[in-house]
Amino acid sequence: MAKYLNPYTDFGFKKLFGEEGNRDLLIDFLNQLLPPHHQIADLNFRNPENLADLSAERKAIFDIHCKALSGERFIVEMQKAKVKYFKDRSLFYVTFPIRDQAQQGDWNFKLEPIYFVAILDFEYDESEERRKFRRDVALKDQDGDMFFDKLHFKFLQMPLFNKKENELATKFDKWCYFLKNLESFDHIPNILNEPIFQKAFGTAELANLSAEQRAIYEENLIQYWGMKSALETAVEEREFEIAKIMLADNEPNERIVKYTGLTVEQIERLRAELKKQN
Repeated sequence: MAKYLNPYTDFGFKKLFGEEGNRDLLIDFLNQLLPPHHQIADLNFRNPENLADLSAERKAIFDIHCKALSGERFIVEMQKAKVKYFKDRSLFYVTFPIRDQAQQGDWNFKLEPIYFVAILDFEYDESEERRKFRRDVALKDQDGDMFFDKLHFKFLQMPLFNKKENELATKFDKWCYFLKNLESFDHIPNILNEPIFQKAFGTAELANLSAEQRAIYEENLIQYWGMKSALETAVEEREFEIAKIMLADNEPNERIVKYTGLTVEQIERLRAELKKQN
């Protein structure tokens, strides 16, 4: 039985990063992602009751209003998601904090900077050549020069984070290792045995939940497993469809493995099934 909660469930994500009492955890994590001029001195959560109409869509998105050490204000939209058209949705979601900055009357249209941070337990990149664990995206021109420095996307595809304990070189590495492996830990690893992670482990320990919280978490966990299973089934079906097309074009097994992720054994079984059908 797991000792710590799954941070990708709605309950687990909010427990770690969405409660006032854990603002120090969120600040520490975000400061590993943000540039020096936007290191967070303080933050507050926007009242979720004030969010736009898509409450069901945005229940795992935190509107976080931040104050930098320099005094500048900026906004972080933080999300964990398992959805179709993820990139489209990411662009759509940042329209909310952009639009919400509009002011009545005479307004010069000056915007506060916005960061969209997504911690994903699935891969949205389909091309093998473009698979990256971390992707920092900004608006740049055709020469790669920054065009607009107030809108940034930071995507973390957690399945692609594969560092082992002895390979963790930065605080950012440690946070990713914590999130990736939290549910499987049965004790605090030596590399994470420091105050900020000690608090994070204490927050995530199932034994510290009330009976009501445990019931909510277990319901969330069942929903998470169901969504994950459905997504994996859809991915597998797509991989088999791609493999069928490549087999019809007489592509070699090595190439099919590269572009689908299927094993040679699966490809050979599929090849035999297609021969029977023909």
